[in-house]
Amino acid sequence: MADLAPTPNRRDWFAILLLLAVLAVVPPIAEAVGQPFAIKVASRVVVFAIAAVGLNLVLGFGGMVSLLHAGLFGVGGYVIGILAWHDFNGEALHLGPIAYAGTGNLLISLPLAVLVSAGAAALMGVVSLRTNGAYFIMITLAFNQMLYYLGVALQKYGGEDGLQIQGDLSLAGLDPSKRLVYFYVSLAALAVVMVLVQRLVGSRFGMVLRATAQNERRVKALGIPPTRYRLTAFALSGGIAGLAGALMASGQQFISPADMSWVRSGDLVVMCVLGGLTTVWGPVLGAALFLLLELGLSSLTNAWQLPFGLIVIGMAVWLHDGLIGAIRRWVQS
Repeated sequence: MADLAPTPNRRDWFAILLLLAVLAVVPPIAEAVGQPFAIKVASRVVVFAIAAVGLNLVLGFGGMVSLLHAGLFGVGGYVIGILAWHDFNGEALHLGPIAYAGTGNLLISLPLAVLVSAGAAALMGVVSLRTNGAYFIMITLAFNQMLYYLGVALQKYGGEDGLQIQGDLSLAGLDPSKRLVYFYVSLAALAVVMVLVQRLVGSRFGMVLRATAQNERRVKALGIPPTRYRLTAFALSGGIAGLAGALMASGQQFISPADMSWVRSGDLVVMCVLGGLTTVWGPVLGAALFLLLELGLSSLTNAWQLPFGLIVIGMAVWLHDGLIGAIRRWVQS
């Protein structure tokens, strides 16, 4: 898998800027043609694109197939929801000797969501990264289900029914419940994440990460501790997934254990593969294609999973390097 992840180049930066520009003009176009629902769809694409870009840091560049990221997505969302719940109900949140009143201020809760998700990823990564291959997949799947059932067990915060955020959330005076505010805040977060990951994979850190995925023994022979790099990447990836979950909870004013199921983790992997694992921007295309196909097919038939699965299988068979490979061949032809 590491062979498919070359060092980023100028064309990758151009593609990132182009994608962000295309997404930025969706709301005015949607308003102009009288389709405000398209803004909601685009917002969902942006949020899941953030999670997919974070996952691809360890999947496409690190060679680690993780099924934990939906759980970390949910952790970020629950941090927002739980802090807002305590703020709304006027009940302090007790964490050992520390009592916190909660908050609806996203300038506080969003960074906390990222830190908690990254910390959870680091703790679980210490165990998961002791294995490779199928065993790594199984352990991350097990951890994901542990987080899922933890969400179900939180009866105080809605349990299996999920947590409705009743208090007002704010971000530097902005109201994230407003459609345009939420979209552009999420798009700004996607831009920051893509630039960060692009710089990261093009740095010495990224070189070591890709080399570790290709041949861990050689990296060790050079005196470089590969586990440290893999764990750091895993924690950063988990923090990005948590950011996506926090944004999702902020926009829809709701978070549920359903967002943490292993099926959602599989969806994120499919988004990365559909778009292409070789670039930072490929998963953004994959997220857009996945969600638009899901929306379009589900509006046509209740059995939409069948044609959806056939399309995914067909793309996996004929587009080995995802949408980015098809785009590159089209440009070069």
